[in-house]
Amino acid sequence: MWASKSNARWRRRTETVYRVRPPTGPAGESVAMAQMTKIESGPDRHGRLAHVLETRAGQPADPEAPLVLEHREALIYTLGKAAELEHLVLCQYLFAAFSLKQSEREGLTPEQVALVEGWHHTLMQIAEQEMLHLALVQNLLTAVGAAPRFARPNFPVPSRSFPAAVRMALIPFGEVGLRHFAYLERPEGYEMADAQEFAAIQKAVPLPIADADEIGPHLQDFATIGHLYRSIDEGLVHLAEKLGSDQLFIGPSSAQATEVHFRWPELLAVTDLDSAHRAIETIVEQGEGARGDWREAHFGRLIGILDEYLGARTADPAFDPTRPVVAALVREPESELDAPVISEPFTIRCMDLLNAVYEVLLQMLSRYFAHTQETDAQLRTLANVSVGLMQDVIRPLGGLVTQLAVGESRPGATAGPSFELFYAVDYLLPHREAAWTIMEERLREVAELATRCRDACIPSFLVPLSRVTDALRRHADKLASAH
Repeated sequence: MWASKSNARWRRRTETVYRVRPPTGPAGESVAMAQMTKIESGPDRHGRLAHVLETRAGQPADPEAPLVLEHREALIYTLGKAAELEHLVLCQYLFAAFSLKQSEREGLTPEQVALVEGWHHTLMQIAEQEMLHLALVQNLLTAVGAAPRFARPNFPVPSRSFPAAVRMALIPFGEVGLRHFAYLERPEGYEMADAQEFAAIQKAVPLPIADADEIGPHLQDFATIGHLYRSIDEGLVHLAEKLGSDQLFIGPSSAQATEVHFRWPELLAVTDLDSAHRAIETIVEQGEGARGDWREAHFGRLIGILDEYLGARTADPAFDPTRPVVAALVREPESELDAPVISEPFTIRCMDLLNAVYEVLLQMLSRYFAHTQETDAQLRTLANVSVGLMQDVIRPLGGLVTQLAVGESRPGATAGPSFELFYAVDYLLPHREAAWTIMEERLREVAELATRCRDACIPSFLVPLSRVTDALRRHADKLASAH
């Protein structure tokens, strides 16, 4: 029953392919990304078995056939990659939103300020939905018996982390960034090019397809984010048939995050195939749109912003809504990729402050999803403090650091939030009493760093840094009271 429903869903999403034409006129013309030409393709070319057989026979594999997930370990590995992907996409949207100018003092007209505020609001809404998606993936991981996954590669992301067509990068607001974001969020079957800056990936060698008898999981090619999640949906159905639904969904229901503690009505507990499917549908439909209706999904909203941006640039070629932000790091990158390193001491201190708060936030979320003996009140405190740190600390710091100079490596450039993780760690603090002590202790240490930043700042940053300092102390007190 479930298998036939899932296969039917997959066919409905892939029988029709739409080709999106790139813009051909000057920037002032309407963006042609929504002009589509229908291409028919048969449903029989899809499916896990057909994908493997075609590849073994030397035929070109269908690029949007479901991934091969033959055992729980492969499913957990793939869900982990989905969690990393949602986490990185979230950081990308935040970086772009924080790079926008905010007032007439930065050279904008009142009309332009209103336009930019609308773009900032939309990007932050999309980022909030990416947080929801990250939480839903944690629920899926928990449901099949796995630990939460909040670890991810640092930026710049090594090329081996994802398929060649899925590039993660911190990009300031602008045409390049908007085209890249739309490319990542495009619906299955949409043929469109990434921004030119990412065009070289098209020459990459495809990743190997997993064999049905392969015991070790590995990264497989997926063309879109929707393609990844449809594969996970197919894998869940397949494993439920193979193991039995009760044997597949073995995680404790009490460890599921829901709207009881977080504010998203769509955050549902995953306990069986039906709820797993609904969680995946929420992620896919918010990103690419439901049944081809993408205008209110992330993809459509990004295309709308791009249209407005190109129109505004045509009306006023001098219009520049973006601060001179670059993705600069506090420390040399761990990957083989180059990145500018900040040399201005005050910028380093403020960036480390943002990164340290971000680290504590990940620790608290990990503790929430892998809690042991916490009471309902303590779980509510973890959720409230996590959301509070995002709103009261990371958001204002994100807007502040984009006004701070990088230093001699990039004269005239300012630093964007790099979301730099200090070291590779899973962020799970496994022992309840120790975990709460460590989280409170770290928040108070971070509050002391915020105090030093406030005392060393120029007058225009005094108010926001004072509010950040007060918020950190307030949230540390909440943790202390709860345990």
